[in-house]
Amino acid sequence: MAAELGHVTVVFAGQSESWAKWIDHQIRAAGRSTTLVRWNPLRQPPTPEVFANLLSAPGRFLLVIDDWHERLGDEWFEAWAEALRQVLPVYGDRMAAVSITARPLPEAVIALAPVELRGLRPEVASSRVLECAGIPAPGSLIDLRRGPRFPDDPPDVWQVPRRNRRFIGRTELLEKVYGALSAAGSDGAAVALQGPGGIGKSQLALEYVHRFAGEYDIVWWVNAAQRVTARQQFAELAPALDLPDAGDLAATITAVRRELDSTARPWLLVLDGAGDPERVLDLVPEGRGHLLVTTHRSEWGAHAENIAVPAFERRESVAFVERRTARLSDAQAARLAEAVEDVPLLLDQTAAWLDINPAAPVDAYIRDIREGRPDRFGVMPSGQYRESFEVAWAKLLNTLREGSESAWQLLNLLVCFSHDVVPVRLLQTARHGDLPPELAELSAEPSSWNTALRRLSEITSMRIEYEPGPRMDAQTVGTLRMHRLFHRFVRSIQSPADAERYSAAARKVLVSADPRDSSSPGNWARYAALIPHLEPSRALESTDDDVRELVLNCIEYLRMRGEYLEGWELSRKTVDHWRATSGGTDRSVLVAVHQLANMLRRLGRYEDAETVGRDILARLERADSVRPIEVIRARDGLGGTLMALGRYAEARALFEEAAATAVAELGAEQVPRTLAIRSNLAVAVGLQGHYTESLALHRKVFEARVDVLGGRDPLTLNSALRTAWMLRLLGNYREALVIQGHNSRVHSQVLDRTHSQTLLAEHNLALCARRVGDLQFAHALLRSVREKLIRRRGPLHPETLMVSCDYAMLLRDLDRTEEARDLAEATATHYAAQLGDRHPYAIGARDNVATVMRDLGETRAALELSRWTVRQMRRAVGRNHPWTIGCAKNEIAALAAEGEREAAATLGRETADRSARALGDGHLLTISLRAGLALDLAELGEREEAETLHQDAVARLTSLLGADHPHTRRILERHRPYWDFEPQPI
Repeated sequence: MAAELGHVTVVFAGQSESWAKWIDHQIRAAGRSTTLVRWNPLRQPPTPEVFANLLSAPGRFLLVIDDWHERLGDEWFEAWAEALRQVLPVYGDRMAAVSITARPLPEAVIALAPVELRGLRPEVASSRVLECAGIPAPGSLIDLRRGPRFPDDPPDVWQVPRRNRRFIGRTELLEKVYGALSAAGSDGAAVALQGPGGIGKSQLALEYVHRFAGEYDIVWWVNAAQRVTARQQFAELAPALDLPDAGDLAATITAVRRELDSTARPWLLVLDGAGDPERVLDLVPEGRGHLLVTTHRSEWGAHAENIAVPAFERRESVAFVERRTARLSDAQAARLAEAVEDVPLLLDQTAAWLDINPAAPVDAYIRDIREGRPDRFGVMPSGQYRESFEVAWAKLLNTLREGSESAWQLLNLLVCFSHDVVPVRLLQTARHGDLPPELAELSAEPSSWNTALRRLSEITSMRIEYEPGPRMDAQTVGTLRMHRLFHRFVRSIQSPADAERYSAAARKVLVSADPRDSSSPGNWARYAALIPHLEPSRALESTDDDVRELVLNCIEYLRMRGEYLEGWELSRKTVDHWRATSGGTDRSVLVAVHQLANMLRRLGRYEDAETVGRDILARLERADSVRPIEVIRARDGLGGTLMALGRYAEARALFEEAAATAVAELGAEQVPRTLAIRSNLAVAVGLQGHYTESLALHRKVFEARVDVLGGRDPLTLNSALRTAWMLRLLGNYREALVIQGHNSRVHSQVLDRTHSQTLLAEHNLALCARRVGDLQFAHALLRSVREKLIRRRGPLHPETLMVSCDYAMLLRDLDRTEEARDLAEATATHYAAQLGDRHPYAIGARDNVATVMRDLGETRAALELSRWTVRQMRRAVGRNHPWTIGCAKNEIAALAAEGEREAAATLGRETADRSARALGDGHLLTISLRAGLALDLAELGEREEAETLHQDAVARLTSLLGADHPHTRRILERHRPYWDFEPQPI
């Protein structure tokens, strides 16, 4: 019997899960056995027998009292209260209660004398729980750091909308979600709540988050309807996890994902309103946490366990309606639920309408909803929604129009912004001249403003979130979320005049909110918040110069943040709208087209970028009175595209024309635009193989940028990087290493270690280290760069392929030949697929494969492939290009490996002489070709000439690299020299 008396049964309603688990843990930690019983008063008849069955277990009962009673209709609650009054005299000595609600308790519950737990310190609350459970104070304190977190203590990292206090029912669904996520144990799990609009998916997810918050240390809610918003909100988790903002949004997202993948802290990520999975899957971590998605798309079933969210059950509908308004009887609530098909959104809105129209006959209203036609209420049937829905919305809007004009006018403005997060704070702080006069007056008085918003929220089921007011002395409405179906409906019934008037006001608000500096990291959150509203406000259709400047600034923000896909989508839509109204040579159109080509290049869509670039240049050359800067920008942009396509001579010609025009029109050395074009020209010259000329140009640009921009500006750092790159290609390895080492350190200080340019700097540092023989350092660094790029950009991005090509040949140096072969072949295949098999990068990557094949003993196949690469590279870049000479050098090595010494010597002599004429006697390629020729001549018996060539090569290499350099030692030891292809950054 003593054991039975020691047992404690904890009874709770489902919404108190976190408290119940914490209470249960306190009792068990004190040495008593427990049973947790979840009780749902909506699922059982309100009779004393139900209570008696519940209380039939041995031991004591501890009831957890929350505000569940507010979720019942009056009749249902009174029935339960009467049942409780009948059982109290029988079981009262075994019952105790704790209260976890701050709301007033009804008389029937007060009779239980519940002990308050909210607002207490954890140790005080624990002591009260044990006292209520009849447990003497333990001799030693319970360690509160173990077990569930105290429910009044929020998770360490928490960004979630406020709890919906009107939430009701859905118990089985919540338990199903909890079961699906918790069943994974220490593994990660994902659940997608799937169903049509208005069915309550977001509210179900919100209730799950609040109910089970105690299970997690990190809880983050992301509005995922728009990719731009979703990515920015996910990246905002970085500072909460003590991670730096990497500047590049993709890099920050990668850092957050990596942290969630590796952390032992339990986390929950919510993607609310997600559409196509492919748009947001790059936000989904693979760690041991939980993912909860709300969506109307069934495709999420491939990535998560789909749980269908149906309409309310009728009893849930009735309870919800009676809680929303006290006017309806059970029978009327049931008829209303039937009329709107138990859809929660419509139940909320129709019940709200009845509540604010107390004189309206309930039965007549329900009849209108069920049988009426929208046109009776001033709305033409659209065919997009059920007629009962349109009737309900039409009556609601008519009530607003007739009874609350300010709220009606405010709604007309709000629907000109994105439904997902309406920027209420921007509206309240907008200049009065930007708003319609009636709303300007409303926004000037905070109390009237908040009252109108709250009324609008009550009537239309909008969710509002509060934030501190401007003087920090009161809470004001900060953001508002509108259901997309209702948002679309209101937009559809606006008159053309109203739509234009309120859209124009929305655009003025957005323009006023533009920081006008998209390059500053401090403004990036603002631009991310503005972008979702461009289309709803019809900003893309505007001909206003300020609006267009806002759109261009948003596009530039996306480019700065590395969001090239979103940048392409926005710039494409912008060009389509603006070109139709302003022609092809308007200034804003030209800037948008330039950005479109930029985004296409960044995405590796070079042929599309060329089409765009050539089209705009042709338009400009045909047009009259075009500003010179537009032609300069067009030639510069097209030159960049042609470089990526491997057409270096054409690119150089365009850059030279652009640079000459820039000097004449803008100025020479002290103009950043001129310096940028000259930097691009230097890159093109280097891609043509004129390394010495390219180095001189890069150095000149670097010196000018130091004077104009300073030594730590990203553009100056890029010029230093390019200078070091050319020095390395010319064989000045030590000088290149010193410059690049410093350059990489400053990059990581200025731009962060995961920025694209920082990774390029580390890439070059690894190549410099490889060339001076520090293979282990080079391997560790290049592997790290490649892994970061794969996570950020994927394995097929041009930046990733460039690093993979170099990494494959570094693996060969480390005698990891099979790995080198696999990666070299994969890289060559991807280059051919992206750029065509006649592109210099595809050819050079294939030549690397031939080199590795020769190492593996596949000499005949290696020779055939080398012959092919020589022919193709000659056609692509010319016979005197270092790449063509390098491919020929590898063909010579393949001939020698096949025993064709005479052919090797003949080709070696011709190639060495050609290299001397094109690159000079002191160039590394020329020196190593003559060293290889010496080996073949020695095999053919021409030892005197062979020795002369050998000694000359050793002397030149010693002078250039030093006697201890690995390359010098290899030649001294008469090893066969080789060449590997390195793609150059564009």
